[in-house]
Amino acid sequence: MTIQPNRHEMPVQSPVLRARNFDEVALGYDEATAVAEAQRCLHCKNQPCVSGCPVNIAIPDFISMIAEHNFEGAYRKITESSALPAVCGRVCPQESQCESKCTLGIRYEPVAIGRLERFAADHHNASDAEPPEKPAPNGHRVAVVGSGPSGLTCAGDLARQGFSVTVYEALHTAGGVLVYGIPEFRLPKRIVAREVESLKSLGVQIETNIIIGRTLTVDELFEMGFEAVFIGSGAGLPNFMGIPGENLKGVYSANEYLTRSNLMQAYRDDPSTPIMKNGRVAVVGGGNVAMDAARTALRLGAEHVYIVYRRSMDELPARREEVEHAQEEGIEFMLLTNPVGMTGFRNPDVPRDERNGFVTALRCVKMELGEPDEKGRRRPVPVPDSEFELPVDTVIIAIGTSPNPLIKSTTEGLTVNARGGIVITEDGLTSRANVYAGGDAVTGAATVISAMGAGKTAAKAIAAQLSAGIGIAPR
Repeated sequence: MTIQPNRHEMPVQSPVLRARNFDEVALGYDEATAVAEAQRCLHCKNQPCVSGCPVNIAIPDFISMIAEHNFEGAYRKITESSALPAVCGRVCPQESQCESKCTLGIRYEPVAIGRLERFAADHHNASDAEPPEKPAPNGHRVAVVGSGPSGLTCAGDLARQGFSVTVYEALHTAGGVLVYGIPEFRLPKRIVAREVESLKSLGVQIETNIIIGRTLTVDELFEMGFEAVFIGSGAGLPNFMGIPGENLKGVYSANEYLTRSNLMQAYRDDPSTPIMKNGRVAVVGGGNVAMDAARTALRLGAEHVYIVYRRSMDELPARREEVEHAQEEGIEFMLLTNPVGMTGFRNPDVPRDERNGFVTALRCVKMELGEPDEKGRRRPVPVPDSEFELPVDTVIIAIGTSPNPLIKSTTEGLTVNARGGIVITEDGLTSRANVYAGGDAVTGAATVISAMGAGKTAAKAIAAQLSAGIGIAPR
């Protein structure tokens, strides 16, 4: 059979339309396109694509089922390894993981594994397929802190083995970064809600509006009868640059900006939370979160949006697809540019003790690439006498996040590293007996699928420990 060299294109909304709405940009494969794409798979004996998947999905197996029109079978095969297939099919960086290992990609374009995963999940969700049978309880109880990708994965894997699992979420909606951090146009919230409901059907209980470290402590969870605790509380503490003017009104962390829009619906005409919607917006950073913030600002009504990044396009860490979508939508990339401060004005009628004025400009210097740093990337260095002002009304800082310090400060015996991440062993065990951790709470901000992999690893270790009859952690 002749192999088609190019993958089948993903249909998308036109840039002109999508730049002013929050509907999903990528529209998904239809059945005929999914089957045709699945037929490009070579079904290699050594299955290199599986080695590139942090949760080890049986990729050739589910693709074979799609090629044979067995779409529900493909979904069931994926869910043997992944608790969130509709999510992963949308937001995972497949191009640097499973698809980067695809043998077909040596000569042609790799198989569109992520798009096929999304298709299988969406086809299942659109059908009236029966939910999986709830397993018989095994008598063991586990608490999971955080309902982001690592927590949901850990909870799902344990629930499938009969463990009684309760997930504690600080916010009022389950999903963690999937609901507060990723915009609707990339990941519709109904998709996340559907994945959460599928876990509930397995018996997972989810308690919202409970802050572990405030409402309850880890010690109190053990007192309530839980035999193990998994901490998947994410990395919700935003990083700032420490430059003059960051306390001006109109300056946001990307976390705050996206949470106000995604979770608190600030895009509505009558929002319950305020957000800057008009004027000129500068987003500082070059990762996926920066792309999300910039594209959100455009949809909220910004007149012009800039991405301000201190390296060149070759070093930009965001996914190529997200960069291309942002460019198509009219976002301007100011590369080799680094902020050094912000300028603002103060209303003379406002007393001096009401500290903040409004940002009016981002002060920047031009950069050039010098010698490689410790990670092998060429280090940006300032160009002399190149400072200039970029007039803006809003600045969004998207230069990363750190693990929230609350749990580590309220849990005795928990070791953290210099970056604030919880220190764990290879199987996710912390320095505290029967307390496991994974995802961004350990690594700092990373990908959804890597967090899921960490949740999966910890679930396996917890199941082995409790099944072996090892007792409740000492206080």
